[in-house]
Amino acid sequence: MVIVMAHNATEADIKAVVKRIETLGFRAHLSRGEERTIIGIIGDERRLAGVALEALPGVEAVLPILQPFKLASRIMREEGTVIRIGDVTIGGDTIQVMAGPCAVESREQLLRTAEEVRKAGARILRGGAYKPRTSPYAFQGLEEKGLEILAEAREMFGLLVVTEVMDPRTVPLVAQYADIIQVGARNMQNFFLLRELGKVDRPILLKRGLSATIEEWLMAAEYILSHGNPNVILCERGIRSFETYTRNTLDLSAVPIVKHLSHLPIVVDPSHGLGKWRFVTPMARAAIAAGADGLLVEVHPSPAEALCDGAQSLTPENFHKMIQEIEKVAAAVGRRI
Repeated sequence: MVIVMAHNATEADIKAVVKRIETLGFRAHLSRGEERTIIGIIGDERRLAGVALEALPGVEAVLPILQPFKLASRIMREEGTVIRIGDVTIGGDTIQVMAGPCAVESREQLLRTAEEVRKAGARILRGGAYKPRTSPYAFQGLEEKGLEILAEAREMFGLLVVTEVMDPRTVPLVAQYADIIQVGARNMQNFFLLRELGKVDRPILLKRGLSATIEEWLMAAEYILSHGNPNVILCERGIRSFETYTRNTLDLSAVPIVKHLSHLPIVVDPSHGLGKWRFVTPMARAAIAAGADGLLVEVHPSPAEALCDGAQSLTPENFHKMIQEIEKVAAAVGRRI
C-alpha cells in the first residue's frame, strides 16, 4: 500500500504521516518525486483495516499495490530511478556500458583491458575477483588481490568498478573496492546475501537467475530495497530454455516489461546471454533499441587465452566497433552513450 501526498503537502504533513505509520507498527519508505511524495507502507497491511489514513492532513490518496513487489513497483515511484555515482548516471537519457574481462587474471591483463574500454568510451570497468564456477576445479578468481588490481585500474583510467560478491561474509571487503556490487545469477535468491547488500552504501547490480521469472527477479530486488538500499540495477543475462546453440536465451522482452512494472533501471548482458562473441554486438544493438539503460559486456585482450568465458568475450577491436554501432541505435531512440 502507498500513500500519495498532495502536491502542496508540507514537510510537517509528511512527518506526521510517517509517525502515524510507525506508531501502527509499520515501516515507512519515502519516495520523493518532482511533484509528489509517495510513502510506502512496509508490513502486514491487513492490520490497517479500519484505519482512516486518508483523513490525515496532506494525504491525497491511499492506493493498494497489487504486485507482491511493493518498493520496486512503478506505482511506488512513477518516474524511473536514476542512480548517480559521481558524474556517472545509470538510468535516464544516458546509456552506460560496463565492460571488461569475466575474471581478473593478472595485473597486465586487466590494465590493458581497462585502457582499451576507456578509449572506446566506457565509464565502468567490470571484472570478477570472486568467480562462481560450475566446476570446483575451474579458476575461482584472485579474490582480494583481484580487487586490488581493479582499484588500481580505477585510479589509472578514471573508471568506476563493478565486481561480484558471492558470500555475505565478504560484503564489507568487496564494498571497500567496488563502486557497484554485482549479484550473480546463481545468487539471485540468496536471501541472506541480499539482506546484507540492503545495508551497504553501494548500488547493487542484480542479475536475473538462470530460471527465474520476472516476478521472482523483482522480488529479489525487493529484498535489497526493503533493507534500506534504494539503488538497485537489474541485469537481464539470459535464461535457460530448450535451445542449445546459444549458452542461454537472452530474454529482451524483459526490458520493456520491467520498464512497465518497475521504476528500477535495467541493463543487458549479451555476453552471457549468447555465449558466443559474434552474436554479442547484434544483441547489444537490440537491447538498446528495446530500452535498456546500459550493457554489461565481456572484453578480453586475448580471448583465446582467457581463463574463463573466452568464447563470449570481444577483443578490444570488436568492442570499439560495437560502441560505434550502438551509438547509432541510441541516437535513433533519443538517447546517447
